[in-house]
Amino acid sequence: MAKTYNPREVIVTFRGVPLSGFTDGTFIEGSRNNPSWNTSVGADGEGVRAKSNDKSGTVTLTLLQSSASNLSLATLAQLDELAGEGSGQLEVVDLSGTTVMSAADAWIQQPADISFGQEKEDRVWVFETDDLFMLHGGN
Repeated sequence: MAKTYNPREVIVTFRGVPLSGFTDGTFIEGSRNNPSWNTSVGADGEGVRAKSNDKSGTVTLTLLQSSASNLSLATLAQLDELAGEGSGQLEVVDLSGTTVMSAADAWIQQPADISFGQEKEDRVWVFETDDLFMLHGGN
């Protein structure tokens, strides 16, 4: 039986606020900053692996310039810069599958760059966290 992926069923929330107005193409990317394991090999070929407890990472969202979510994120970025109160829970859930990314405490790295052109422009928002949970599921 064929599996179905529907980008409309990828739900993103930050601080409980649903985000929408994603660009076409790749609109969400998530990655850890460092590998889970580091390997060292001695001169005689004996190896050892060391567990890294660094689960920090980033989640990048790309929105259309016309997305109303840009104002929500810009407001939270300003609140964070002025009062240090812009962090909160970030969740990305694929309802047509089982993939999940989440962070109990994430923040916007910096306001998205602004550009204007003859065609539509995108706004790229990068969230950072010290504990990014990633579950690669299927659908």
